[in-house]
Amino acid sequence: MNVLITGGASGLGAAVARRVADDGGRPLILDRHPPKDDFEHMQADLADRRCAERAVHGLARAAGGLHAVVTAAGIDACGTLCEVPTEDWEQVIKVNLLGTAAVVRAAIPFLENEPHGRIVTVASTLGLRAVSDATAYCASKFGVVGFTRALAAELAGKVAVTMIVPGGMDTAFFDGRPERYKPGTDANLNRPEDVAATIAFALAQPPGCEVREMVVCPSHELSWP
Repeated sequence: MNVLITGGASGLGAAVARRVADDGGRPLILDRHPPKDDFEHMQADLADRRCAERAVHGLARAAGGLHAVVTAAGIDACGTLCEVPTEDWEQVIKVNLLGTAAVVRAAIPFLENEPHGRIVTVASTLGLRAVSDATAYCASKFGVVGFTRALAAELAGKVAVTMIVPGGMDTAFFDGRPERYKPGTDANLNRPEDVAATIAFALAQPPGCEVREMVVCPSHELSWP
């Protein structure tokens, strides 16, 4: 199985890539940075639609097609709406929402050529429940939720569509933030490998069976329910 993974050089994306490889699949990484593992990859900025589209086409053609896409790339810009610089705020929307749509749009022709093509988007519990000082991230992930649900209806019977809704994960996602926006030392966060296992479960469903939506979060996730 050829699986294109955005954000596959780190965090959840890297965990998904390793799980795909462990399961006998072929990870194809699309990221701004090269992966640490020796996987096929192309470097691209998801905020640049044309760059993202070229990368998807390049990876798919080099691999001889695509069987699945996992959109795991994501960024954040914490602070009140007036505190976050406009460029940073809009960058979150470009990467998380518009980048997801660009990659999926570019991949659909390849996935439709497969008998059991699959798309897995990565939303967030903050795409279902909003919190203060996260307008950019919440807007982007609420958008991913709506996008994925509409996409599932649009592609029904053609390409399987799954939305994973993760809670907090123990990754570098929180690095570089002001201390007030970092999880505390006692925070209960999921391992990215465990979230990757839920994505692998969705990818492994038999023909005609789809996991449409799945929430996976720590036992004491504050943003769920």
